[in-house]
Amino acid sequence: MRVAILGATGSIGRQALEVAAAHEDIEVVALAAGRDTEGLLRAAAAHDVHLLAIADATVARAAGITLGGPEGVLRLVAESGADLVLNAIVGAAGLAASLAALAAGADLALANKESLVAGGPIVLDALARSGRVLIPVDSEHSALAQCLAGAEDDAVESVVLTASGGPFRGRSVAELAEVGVADALAHPTWAMGEKITVDSATLMNKGLEVIEAHFLFGLSYDRIEVVVHPQSIVHGMVRLRDGALLAHVGCPDMRVPISYALTYPRRSATAAPRLDLTRAFSLDFAPPDTDTFRCLALARAAGIAGGGAPCVLNAANEEAVAAFLAGRIRFLDIAALVEDALDAVDSGLVVTLDDVLAADAAARLAVSRRLLAVVG
Repeated sequence: MRVAILGATGSIGRQALEVAAAHEDIEVVALAAGRDTEGLLRAAAAHDVHLLAIADATVARAAGITLGGPEGVLRLVAESGADLVLNAIVGAAGLAASLAALAAGADLALANKESLVAGGPIVLDALARSGRVLIPVDSEHSALAQCLAGAEDDAVESVVLTASGGPFRGRSVAELAEVGVADALAHPTWAMGEKITVDSATLMNKGLEVIEAHFLFGLSYDRIEVVVHPQSIVHGMVRLRDGALLAHVGCPDMRVPISYALTYPRRSATAAPRLDLTRAFSLDFAPPDTDTFRCLALARAAGIAGGGAPCVLNAANEEAVAAFLAGRIRFLDIAALVEDALDAVDSGLVVTLDDVLAADAAARLAVSRRLLAVVG
Protein backbone atom coordinates (compact mmCIF):
# COMPACT_ATOMS: atom_id res chain seq x y z
CA MET A 1 0.00 0.00 0.00
CA ARG A 2 1.28 3.45 -0.95
CA VAL A 3 0.94 6.06 1.82
CA ALA A 4 1.38 9.84 1.87
CA ILE A 5 1.91 11.51 5.24
CA LEU A 6 0.99 15.17 5.73
CA GLY A 7 2.38 16.72 8.89
CA ALA A 8 5.24 14.25 8.73
CA THR A 9 7.49 16.02 11.25
CA GLY A 10 4.87 16.36 13.98
CA SER A 11 4.08 13.86 16.72
CA ILE A 12 1.52 11.90 14.67
CA GLY A 13 3.64 11.99 11.53
CA ARG A 14 6.77 10.71 13.26
CA GLN A 15 4.88 7.85 14.89
CA ALA A 16 3.17 7.03 11.59
CA LEU A 17 6.59 6.68 9.97
CA GLU A 18 7.63 4.37 12.79
CA VAL A 19 4.53 2.22 12.27
CA ALA A 20 4.96 2.19 8.48
CA ALA A 21 8.59 1.11 8.79
CA ALA A 22 7.47 -2.03 10.61
CA HIS A 23 5.37 -3.19 7.64
CA GLU A 24 6.99 -4.37 4.43
CA ASP A 25 3.72 -3.92 2.54
CA ILE A 26 3.50 -0.19 3.37
CA GLU A 27 5.46 2.13 1.08
CA VAL A 28 5.67 5.79 2.12
CA VAL A 29 5.65 7.69 -1.17
CA ALA A 30 5.22 11.33 -0.13
CA LEU A 31 5.87 13.54 2.90
CA ALA A 32 4.74 17.07 3.70
CA ALA A 33 5.57 19.36 6.60
CA GLY A 34 4.79 22.90 7.67
CA ARG A 35 8.19 24.58 8.15
CA ASP A 36 10.55 21.92 9.49
CA THR A 37 12.70 21.26 6.44
CA GLU A 38 15.47 19.65 8.47
CA GLY A 39 13.05 17.15 9.99
CA LEU A 40 11.39 16.53 6.63
CA LEU A 41 14.66 15.88 4.82
CA ARG A 42 15.83 13.61 7.63
CA ALA A 43 12.60 11.59 7.45
CA ALA A 44 12.78 11.46 3.65
CA ALA A 45 16.32 10.08 3.76
CA ALA A 46 15.46 7.52 6.44
CA HIS A 47 12.43 6.22 4.54
CA ASP A 48 13.68 6.74 0.97
CA VAL A 49 10.94 9.20 0.03
CA HIS A 50 11.51 11.62 -2.85
CA LEU A 51 8.21 13.51 -3.21
CA LEU A 52 8.27 16.30 -0.62
CA ALA A 53 6.39 19.50 0.14
CA ILE A 54 6.69 22.35 2.64
CA ALA A 55 3.55 24.36 3.43
CA ASP A 56 5.53 27.56 3.97
CA ALA A 57 6.46 28.71 0.47
CA THR A 58 9.36 30.93 1.63
CA VAL A 59 10.91 28.12 3.65
CA ALA A 60 10.43 25.71 0.76
CA ARG A 61 12.26 28.00 -1.68
CA ALA A 62 15.12 28.50 0.75
CA ALA A 63 15.51 24.73 1.11
CA GLY A 64 15.23 24.07 -2.63
CA ILE A 65 12.02 22.07 -2.27
CA THR A 66 9.95 22.46 -5.44
CA LEU A 67 6.52 21.89 -3.93
CA GLY A 68 5.98 24.84 -1.61
CA GLY A 69 3.04 26.66 -0.08
CA PRO A 70 -0.47 25.28 0.49
CA GLU A 71 -0.80 24.65 -3.24
CA GLY A 72 2.38 22.62 -3.16
CA VAL A 73 0.94 20.34 -0.49
CA LEU A 74 -2.19 19.81 -2.61
CA ARG A 75 -0.04 19.02 -5.65
CA LEU A 76 1.89 16.49 -3.60
CA VAL A 77 -1.36 14.75 -2.67
CA ALA A 78 -2.58 14.73 -6.26
CA GLU A 79 0.73 13.51 -7.71
CA SER A 80 1.65 10.95 -5.05
CA GLY A 81 -0.54 8.13 -6.34
CA ALA A 82 -1.13 7.20 -2.70
CA ASP A 83 -3.70 4.60 -1.77
CA LEU A 84 -4.06 6.28 1.62
CA VAL A 85 -3.31 9.81 2.80
CA LEU A 86 -2.66 10.36 6.49
CA ASN A 87 -3.63 13.96 7.19
CA ALA A 88 -1.90 15.12 10.38
CA ILE A 89 -1.74 18.80 9.43
CA VAL A 90 -2.46 21.08 12.40
CA GLY A 91 -5.47 23.40 12.16
CA ALA A 92 -8.01 24.43 9.55
CA ALA A 93 -5.31 24.33 6.86
CA GLY A 94 -5.87 20.58 6.78
CA LEU A 95 -9.35 20.85 5.25
CA ALA A 96 -8.18 21.45 1.69
CA ALA A 97 -5.75 18.55 1.99
CA SER A 98 -8.52 16.20 3.13
CA LEU A 99 -10.62 17.21 0.13
CA ALA A 100 -7.61 16.78 -2.17
CA ALA A 101 -6.98 13.28 -0.85
CA LEU A 102 -10.55 12.18 -1.56
CA ALA A 103 -10.50 13.88 -4.97
CA ALA A 104 -7.34 11.95 -5.81
CA GLY A 105 -9.09 8.66 -5.08
CA ALA A 106 -7.25 7.88 -1.86
CA ASP A 107 -8.59 6.63 1.44
CA LEU A 108 -8.26 9.25 4.19
CA ALA A 109 -6.71 8.56 7.59
CA LEU A 110 -7.80 11.68 9.43
CA ALA A 111 -5.80 13.07 12.32
CA ASN A 112 -6.79 16.64 11.41
CA LYS A 113 -10.03 17.04 13.35
CA GLU A 114 -10.44 20.59 12.05
CA SER A 115 -11.34 19.18 8.62
CA LEU A 116 -14.65 17.98 10.01
CA VAL A 117 -15.10 20.80 12.50
CA ALA A 118 -14.70 23.54 9.91
CA GLY A 119 -16.11 21.76 6.87
CA GLY A 120 -17.94 18.63 8.00
CA PRO A 121 -20.74 18.70 5.40
CA ILE A 122 -18.26 19.38 2.59
CA VAL A 123 -15.95 16.54 3.62
CA LEU A 124 -18.85 14.09 3.97
CA ASP A 125 -20.14 15.05 0.54
CA ALA A 126 -16.68 14.57 -0.98
CA LEU A 127 -16.36 11.24 0.83
CA ALA A 128 -19.68 10.00 -0.54
CA ARG A 129 -18.75 11.03 -4.09
CA SER A 130 -15.30 9.45 -3.84
CA GLY A 131 -16.48 6.04 -2.69
CA ARG A 132 -13.39 5.90 -0.47
CA VAL A 133 -12.99 5.23 3.26
CA LEU A 134 -12.38 7.74 6.07
CA ILE A 135 -10.60 6.25 9.08
CA PRO A 136 -10.29 8.45 12.19
CA VAL A 137 -6.84 8.59 13.79
CA ASP A 138 -7.69 10.53 16.95
CA SER A 139 -7.46 7.97 19.75
CA GLU A 140 -11.00 8.70 20.93
CA HIS A 141 -12.67 8.49 17.54
CA SER A 142 -10.65 5.45 16.54
CA ALA A 143 -11.83 3.81 19.77
CA LEU A 144 -15.44 4.68 19.04
CA ALA A 145 -15.20 3.44 15.46
CA GLN A 146 -13.84 0.14 16.70
CA CYS A 147 -16.56 -0.21 19.34
CA LEU A 148 -19.22 0.66 16.77
CA ALA A 149 -17.98 -1.87 14.21
CA GLY A 150 -20.78 -4.31 13.51
CA ALA A 151 -23.32 -2.56 15.74
CA GLU A 152 -26.73 -1.94 14.21
CA ASP A 153 -27.47 1.78 13.89
CA ASP A 154 -30.64 1.58 15.93
CA ALA A 155 -28.84 -0.35 18.69
CA VAL A 156 -26.65 2.61 19.64
CA GLU A 157 -27.97 4.95 22.34
CA SER A 158 -24.93 7.21 22.63
CA VAL A 159 -21.17 7.42 22.51
CA VAL A 160 -18.87 8.56 25.30
CA LEU A 161 -15.73 10.59 24.68
CA THR A 162 -13.19 10.48 27.48
CA ALA A 163 -11.06 13.50 28.42
CA SER A 164 -7.92 13.38 30.52
CA GLY A 165 -8.81 16.76 31.99
CA GLY A 166 -5.39 18.11 31.03
CA PRO A 167 -2.90 19.66 33.45
CA PHE A 168 -5.50 21.85 35.17
CA ARG A 169 -8.09 19.25 36.11
CA GLY A 170 -9.83 20.26 39.33
CA ARG A 171 -8.56 23.85 39.27
CA SER A 172 -10.91 26.77 39.91
CA VAL A 173 -11.23 29.91 37.79
CA ALA A 174 -9.26 31.82 40.41
CA GLU A 175 -6.47 29.25 40.27
CA LEU A 176 -6.31 29.47 36.48
CA ALA A 177 -6.01 33.26 36.41
CA GLU A 178 -2.21 33.28 36.46
CA VAL A 179 -1.17 29.97 34.91
CA GLY A 180 1.44 30.29 32.19
CA VAL A 181 2.35 28.65 28.91
CA ALA A 182 4.71 26.13 30.51
CA ASP A 183 1.96 25.08 32.90
CA ALA A 184 -0.51 24.55 30.05
CA LEU A 185 2.00 22.49 28.07
CA ALA A 186 2.69 20.08 30.95
CA HIS A 187 0.15 17.44 29.94
CA PRO A 188 -0.01 14.58 32.48
CA THR A 189 -0.65 11.76 29.99
CA TRP A 190 -0.03 12.52 26.32
CA ALA A 191 3.00 13.95 24.49
CA MET A 192 1.55 16.18 21.74
CA GLY A 193 2.21 19.36 19.82
CA GLU A 194 1.81 22.74 21.52
CA LYS A 195 -1.52 23.72 20.00
CA ILE A 196 -3.34 20.49 20.78
CA THR A 197 -1.81 20.42 24.27
CA VAL A 198 -3.22 23.86 25.03
CA ASP A 199 -6.55 22.72 23.58
CA SER A 200 -6.46 19.80 25.99
CA ALA A 201 -5.83 22.20 28.88
CA THR A 202 -8.85 24.36 27.94
CA LEU A 203 -10.99 21.28 27.03
CA MET A 204 -11.45 22.83 23.59
CA ASN A 205 -9.88 19.70 22.16
CA LYS A 206 -12.75 17.67 23.58
CA GLY A 207 -15.23 20.20 22.24
CA LEU A 208 -13.77 19.86 18.75
CA GLU A 209 -13.97 16.08 19.14
CA VAL A 210 -17.68 16.34 19.99
CA ILE A 211 -18.28 18.13 16.69
CA GLU A 212 -16.07 15.65 14.86
CA ALA A 213 -17.99 12.72 16.36
CA HIS A 214 -21.25 14.27 15.18
CA PHE A 215 -20.07 14.15 11.58
CA LEU A 216 -18.14 10.88 11.77
CA PHE A 217 -20.91 8.83 13.30
CA GLY A 218 -24.05 10.73 12.29
CA LEU A 219 -25.16 11.26 15.88
CA SER A 220 -27.12 14.18 17.29
CA TYR A 221 -25.29 16.18 19.95
CA ASP A 222 -27.48 14.91 22.77
CA ARG A 223 -26.12 11.42 22.01
CA ILE A 224 -22.46 12.45 22.43
CA GLU A 225 -21.31 12.42 26.06
CA VAL A 226 -18.06 13.67 27.56
CA VAL A 227 -16.54 12.40 30.81
CA VAL A 228 -13.24 13.24 32.47
CA HIS A 229 -11.08 10.16 32.85
CA PRO A 230 -7.61 11.18 34.10
CA GLN A 231 -5.91 7.79 33.59
CA SER A 232 -6.48 7.92 29.78
CA ILE A 233 -6.89 4.14 29.73
CA VAL A 234 -10.47 4.03 28.46
CA HIS A 235 -10.35 5.82 25.11
CA GLY A 236 -14.02 5.70 24.18
CA MET A 237 -17.27 3.95 25.02
CA VAL A 238 -20.52 3.11 23.27
CA ARG A 239 -23.85 2.71 25.04
CA LEU A 240 -26.20 0.17 23.47
CA ARG A 241 -29.97 -0.02 23.85
CA ASP A 242 -29.83 -3.26 25.84
CA GLY A 243 -27.83 -1.56 28.60
CA ALA A 244 -24.41 -2.80 27.51
CA LEU A 245 -21.49 -0.38 27.55
CA LEU A 246 -18.66 -1.26 25.17
CA ALA A 247 -15.27 0.27 25.96
CA HIS A 248 -11.95 0.49 24.12
CA VAL A 249 -9.25 0.06 26.77
CA GLY A 250 -5.46 0.20 26.58
CA CYS A 251 -2.31 2.10 27.48
CA PRO A 252 -2.26 5.64 26.05
CA ASP A 253 -0.13 5.22 22.92
CA MET A 254 -0.93 6.85 19.58
CA ARG A 255 0.76 4.05 17.67
CA VAL A 256 -2.34 1.94 18.27
CA PRO A 257 -4.89 4.13 16.41
CA ILE A 258 -2.25 5.05 13.81
CA SER A 259 -1.58 1.38 13.12
CA TYR A 260 -5.30 0.66 12.95
CA ALA A 261 -5.68 3.38 10.31
CA LEU A 262 -2.62 2.41 8.25
CA THR A 263 -3.41 -1.31 8.18
CA TYR A 264 -7.24 -1.15 8.13
CA PRO A 265 -9.20 -3.41 7.93
CA ARG A 266 -6.50 -5.65 9.40
CA ARG A 267 -5.30 -5.25 12.96
CA SER A 268 -1.52 -5.48 12.94
CA ALA A 269 0.95 -5.90 15.77
CA THR A 270 2.51 -2.80 17.35
CA ALA A 271 5.26 -2.15 19.88
CA ALA A 272 2.81 -0.27 22.13
CA PRO A 273 2.95 -1.31 25.81
CA ARG A 274 0.33 -3.74 27.03
CA LEU A 275 -2.00 -2.90 29.90
CA ASP A 276 -0.94 -5.00 32.90
CA LEU A 277 -4.17 -6.22 34.47
CA THR A 278 -2.29 -7.95 37.30
CA ARG A 279 -1.22 -4.57 38.67
CA ALA A 280 -3.79 -2.81 40.83
CA PHE A 281 -5.05 0.44 39.35
CA SER A 282 -8.23 2.49 39.35
CA LEU A 283 -10.37 3.99 36.61
CA ASP A 284 -11.97 7.29 37.59
CA PHE A 285 -14.75 9.12 35.74
CA ALA A 286 -16.32 12.49 36.45
CA PRO A 287 -18.40 15.08 34.58
CA PRO A 288 -16.42 17.95 33.03
CA ASP A 289 -16.49 21.34 34.74
CA THR A 290 -17.87 23.45 31.89
CA ASP A 291 -18.26 26.52 34.10
CA THR A 292 -14.50 26.70 34.61
CA PHE A 293 -13.47 25.22 31.24
CA ARG A 294 -15.94 27.08 29.06
CA CYS A 295 -14.45 26.05 25.72
CA LEU A 296 -16.19 22.68 25.87
CA ALA A 297 -19.60 24.32 26.29
CA LEU A 298 -18.83 26.86 23.56
CA ALA A 299 -17.89 24.08 21.16
CA ARG A 300 -21.02 22.06 21.84
CA ALA A 301 -23.18 25.18 21.38
CA ALA A 302 -21.42 25.98 18.09
CA GLY A 303 -21.98 22.45 16.88
CA ILE A 304 -25.67 22.61 17.70
CA ALA A 305 -25.96 26.01 15.99
CA GLY A 306 -24.40 24.47 12.86
CA GLY A 307 -23.67 26.34 9.66
CA GLY A 308 -20.41 28.21 9.90
CA ALA A 309 -20.41 28.44 13.71
CA PRO A 310 -18.04 25.46 14.20
CA CYS A 311 -15.68 27.01 11.64
CA VAL A 312 -15.74 30.34 13.48
CA LEU A 313 -15.14 28.52 16.77
CA ASN A 314 -12.15 26.67 15.37
CA ALA A 315 -10.53 29.66 13.66
CA ALA A 316 -11.00 31.91 16.68
CA ASN A 317 -9.51 29.26 18.91
CA GLU A 318 -6.46 28.85 16.67
CA GLU A 319 -5.82 32.59 16.84
CA ALA A 320 -6.43 32.75 20.59
CA VAL A 321 -4.14 29.80 21.32
CA ALA A 322 -1.40 31.35 19.16
CA ALA A 323 -1.75 34.59 21.14
CA PHE A 324 -1.52 32.67 24.41
CA LEU A 325 1.58 30.76 23.29
CA ALA A 326 3.14 34.08 22.25
CA GLY A 327 2.52 35.49 25.73
CA ARG A 328 0.04 38.13 24.54
CA ILE A 329 -2.96 36.92 26.54
CA ARG A 330 -3.69 34.90 29.65
CA PHE A 331 -5.03 31.36 29.71
CA LEU A 332 -8.61 32.36 30.58
CA ASP A 333 -8.65 34.88 27.74
CA ILE A 334 -8.74 32.03 25.21
CA ALA A 335 -12.37 31.18 25.93
CA ALA A 336 -13.33 34.85 26.10
CA LEU A 337 -11.86 35.55 22.65
CA VAL A 338 -13.63 32.54 21.14
CA GLU A 339 -16.95 33.60 22.66
CA ASP A 340 -16.50 37.16 21.36
CA ALA A 341 -15.85 35.86 17.85
CA LEU A 342 -18.92 33.62 17.93
CA ASP A 343 -21.00 36.64 18.94
CA ALA A 344 -19.41 38.97 16.39
CA VAL A 345 -19.36 36.84 13.25
CA ASP A 346 -22.50 36.06 11.27
CA SER A 347 -21.16 32.86 9.74
CA GLY A 348 -24.17 31.76 7.69
CA LEU A 349 -24.35 28.41 5.92
CA VAL A 350 -21.40 26.29 4.84
CA VAL A 351 -22.02 24.83 1.39
CA THR A 352 -18.70 25.30 -0.39
CA LEU A 353 -15.04 25.57 0.52
CA ASP A 354 -15.28 29.31 -0.15
CA ASP A 355 -17.95 29.53 2.57
CA VAL A 356 -15.57 27.88 5.01
CA LEU A 357 -12.71 30.18 4.03
CA ALA A 358 -14.93 33.26 4.44
CA ALA A 359 -16.11 32.22 7.91
CA ASP A 360 -12.56 31.32 8.89
CA ALA A 361 -11.20 34.70 7.74
CA ALA A 362 -13.99 36.62 9.47
CA ALA A 363 -13.33 34.84 12.75
CA ARG A 364 -9.60 35.48 12.60
CA LEU A 365 -10.22 39.15 11.82
CA ALA A 366 -12.60 39.44 14.77
CA VAL A 367 -10.00 37.98 17.13
CA SER A 368 -7.27 40.20 15.67
CA ARG A 369 -9.35 43.32 16.21
CA ARG A 370 -10.21 42.28 19.74
CA LEU A 371 -6.55 41.65 20.52
CA LEU A 372 -5.58 45.08 19.17
CA ALA A 373 -8.27 46.73 21.28
CA VAL A 374 -7.37 44.88 24.47
CA VAL A 375 -3.65 44.08 24.18
CA GLY A 376 -2.42 46.52 21.58
